[in-house]
Amino acid sequence: MNRIEQIALMASYNQWMNRKVYDAAGKLSHAERVEDRRAFFGSILGTLNHLALGDTVWLKRFALHPAGFTALAPLHAIATPADLKQLAFNDLRELATQRAWLDQLILDWSQTLQEADLDHHLQYHNMRGMAAEKNFYSLLVHFFNHQTHHRGQVTTLLSQAGQDVGDTDLLALID
Repeated sequence: MNRIEQIALMASYNQWMNRKVYDAAGKLSHAERVEDRRAFFGSILGTLNHLALGDTVWLKRFALHPAGFTALAPLHAIATPADLKQLAFNDLRELATQRAWLDQLILDWSQTLQEADLDHHLQYHNMRGMAAEKNFYSLLVHFFNHQTHHRGQVTTLLSQAGQDVGDTDLLALID
């Protein structure tokens, strides 16, 4: 499996897992989703918001790549989040709609990547406005790892609330 195939696999895994997490979260009441569970982002809804906001920030950075990535053009209409801890979506249905849109965008975009795109060094600014330049492929690995990390937190919070997400292993998607 080459790097492009790995990214496509991670994009599929991301979409699959987010659907499972949102299905489980949807079985809880709003009060259960916003309950402060002493997690880094407070609640289940807070952590899900963080993931959507973080993905938006990274995808907008990825849109700066010299390859142009027209698949990411719809992000131009979305403001860059100023704070990754904000509760941008207080309603799970609205957040789920945004999440599904982001996941499809990630999946579609992953299908347009070329091997030569991966070796580029991407220049961007972090959330504090500091300039950075890093290997694009390594940033993609971080992007998907960040999602997996926080979804792991959410699955724990959901489990503590009595909701089983089911199988979460990437192995389920590997032929």
